[in-house]
Amino acid sequence: MPSFDALVIGTGQAGPALAARLAGAGMTVAVIERGKFGGTCVNDGCTPTKAMVASAHAAFLARRAGEYGVVVGEPRVDFGAVMARKDKIVAASSSGVEKWMEGLKGAKVYRGHARFTGPDSVRVGNEEISAGKIFVNVGGRPLVPDMPGIESVPTLTNQSMMTLKSLPEHLLVIGGSYIGLEFGQVMRRLGSRVTIVEMGPRLVGREDEDVSAAIKEFLEAEGIEFRLNAKCLSLHKESDGVSVGLDCTAGAPRAKGSHVLLAVGRVPNTDGLGLELAGVKTDARGYIEVDGTLQTSNPRVWALGDCNGKGAFTHTAYNDYEIVADNLLNGAARQWTDRVPVYALYTDPPLGRVGMNETEAKKAGIAALVGKRPMTRVARAVEKGETLGFLKICVEKSSGRILGASLLGVGADEVVHSLVDAVYAKTTVKEFQRRMRIHPTVSELLPTVLEDLKPLR
Repeated sequence: MPSFDALVIGTGQAGPALAARLAGAGMTVAVIERGKFGGTCVNDGCTPTKAMVASAHAAFLARRAGEYGVVVGEPRVDFGAVMARKDKIVAASSSGVEKWMEGLKGAKVYRGHARFTGPDSVRVGNEEISAGKIFVNVGGRPLVPDMPGIESVPTLTNQSMMTLKSLPEHLLVIGGSYIGLEFGQVMRRLGSRVTIVEMGPRLVGREDEDVSAAIKEFLEAEGIEFRLNAKCLSLHKESDGVSVGLDCTAGAPRAKGSHVLLAVGRVPNTDGLGLELAGVKTDARGYIEVDGTLQTSNPRVWALGDCNGKGAFTHTAYNDYEIVADNLLNGAARQWTDRVPVYALYTDPPLGRVGMNETEAKKAGIAALVGKRPMTRVARAVEKGETLGFLKICVEKSSGRILGASLLGVGADEVVHSLVDAVYAKTTVKEFQRRMRIHPTVSELLPTVLEDLKPLR
């Protein structure tokens, strides 16, 4: 049985970087990948979707060219070219990760499905290998819910959306959260009619109500239809497409379309790994249980990325790698629980989020203040002709420290980084306002937002 110092299962955002770091430290490393290198982000998530977001934005801006004094003809979307551009970008990223791993000194790549055979051994194909340390980075996949009629109609997920050959005439999106809203806006801008169906009373339920309302408003302005409070969903085959049966407080009892996209969550790829043979515990949803250092119930095994349920983002997966590597090689004693939540929703305009919002501050029982400024009062937004949204910052009343922010507007996915270090460092409003910023930018208005703080309602 071949034996290695370390074994990395999966090549998502955490796995390759960890393999390279450990190999660089002199360890022998085995890397196992059963499919495409790069994981969800590179193949089905961040990379392809943001490439499509860019194409959709170009189409949207072309239609608005006259507002900027630019005269062009009616733009035409070549959906095949949009997908080809996306595929080219994905292929370059995925092959880049593969070549990196194949050429990594001190490492060996195995291709196939990994399954534990014991606490320190794994079978891949016809070969069994062992390692002193094993790192599971197997990611997740789209959740396909058990809903009436789902077996009778073809459905799409974020993965199969990547293989579309033609533009859907009318896309029905089940799920009004991050994946559903991003795809919904992209397809609408590329030319599809879009209806988004959400079981809850509002979109992106984890966000503050004013954020949800603002997102719904600007998406509706682009022609996207919404069906909220949709209960008892069911799918039906129609002669000319599909339909979703609804039990809504308002509107028709059924929404008809040509395609259905399921955007209702994700599940970890932990089934079929034989985790029980390694003594690795999972929770009721299949996520691998880990401690603060990302170590599992088996002290020889760590779980990183989406499969541990401690973050559903590329950047949290990469941070998992940083924590594990720093702890193993430098004795750093870092924990995933020390990180501050930070993420973005890539609608246009995007939402940038860090730390606590109003809802979370209230739930935590923190007496807080909030500052808010519409993007119509941000010079850079006015100059760019993109004034949708607002900047909102939450502050602890007693200490004056910045708790978090919800920034919805042009460039908010980048602007939010101006507040990340402030939240980590528990920076106060007075300290934050003393730093000079560049004009004209969106970030320069963040100190101004803090000039007019009001108690939470």
